Amino acid sequence: MHGAFARKHSGLDMTDTIGREDESIAQRVARRLYQGRWPLAASAIAVIVAVAAPSWQALFLGVALVAGATALAPRRPASERKVGKTIAASVTELDGVTPQDIASAVPSPLIIFDSQGGLVYANPAAEDAFGPLLRGISMQLKFRAPEMQELIERTLSARAGPANVVDYAERVPVERVFRVTATSIGEGKGLFALVFKDQSEARRIDRMRADFIANASHELRTPLASIAGFVETLRGPAKNDAAARDHFLQIMQNQTSRMARLIDDLLSLSRLEMKPYFRPGTKVDLRETLQSVIDSLSPRAVEAGVDVETNLSGGPFEIAGDRDEIFQVFENLLENAIKYGQSGRKVIVSIRQEDDAGRSEIEVGFRDFGPGIAEEHIPRVTERFYRVDVEASRAQKGTGLGLAIVKHILTRHNARLSIKSEVGHGATFTVHFPSR
Repeated sequence: MHGAFARKHSGLDMTDTIGREDESIAQRVARRLYQGRWPLAASAIAVIVAVAAPSWQALFLGVALVAGATALAPRRPASERKVGKTIAASVTELDGVTPQDIASAVPSPLIIFDSQGGLVYANPAAEDAFGPLLRGISMQLKFRAPEMQELIERTLSARAGPANVVDYAERVPVERVFRVTATSIGEGKGLFALVFKDQSEARRIDRMRADFIANASHELRTPLASIAGFVETLRGPAKNDAAARDHFLQIMQNQTSRMARLIDDLLSLSRLEMKPYFRPGTKVDLRETLQSVIDSLSPRAVEAGVDVETNLSGGPFEIAGDRDEIFQVFENLLENAIKYGQSGRKVIVSIRQEDDAGRSEIEVGFRDFGPGIAEEHIPRVTERFYRVDVEASRAQKGTGLGLAIVKHILTRHNARLSIKSEVGHGATFTVHFPSR
């Protein structure tokens, strides 16, 4: 392969064939003659002059004509000459590169098998994805899924032709989805290739999008159905019942407030997702921001009968960030601690500097003494609309989006959220900000 490539692009002819692989021989000859038209015309005139008047003056005139036409003849553009030199150097560098070297550089899993279905070669990405792949192993024994069996049989029976494509899913050790393409290598070589394109992340995003739409629709449908029912009741049986009317109107107001909070959270989440990698440049005093949040939520804590204790000593605690977004993070976490840790009657808010193994962080913790969170729920509590206890969350007027917003804001600030909890002993939500 490399020899043919080098012969095609060797020497001076190489740059003339760049981008002209589809030219016929006649077209190429005509183009060369056209490019050299001025030297050729001058040479013809010189010959005619020399034959018609053979003398040293005629000879001198002919040489001058040829030299002048050659000097005026158009040269190849400098960019074309530069590309030609670059390709020539690349061809020389490729002389020692094997097909295995090229396949090893492919980031997607790639497997080559023969006409008997035996494995001939697997690149490192394939071995990382599917474990050790021994030469000669049957492809149909390695991939037992019905869709893979059918793909391999169809590829072997066709011998050549268009690529075959299927979707293949693996469940262990983790669920992964691949778009697998099978095609023959060359014509009559008896070799075939499988290329696995990982679709897991795209499928996960699609599933999240579908779940989000379903959950958002459900969350909006419930209060709308409630409002519609009360409107119908007020226009009918309770039309002249003042007590019932006031009661139903209060419920309708609560439901509209819930929808407004949900829409506000959805808009906040949408704005955050539109610029997930934005890094604010202003400085934020975390202790001052945290104290402002505690002051703003103190009436709610008093109403819930929760005592908020603080441990905000030390400092200074400054980071680069957006104060409004950091305020929103602390507000969501403290509000959750008050609402869901209400039975413990106490919440502890702390801030401290933590230096460990050359890493410096500022940790802001929110500790409640409520019922806690079961271990299986902890990895999912930052998902949109995920609730540990659906009825309790709705009773507390939660939208199910607060922790999702917290996660997005912290990602924008290169920070993270850790959660520790034990059922019956409360929960601790800790925000880790890099201090330098």
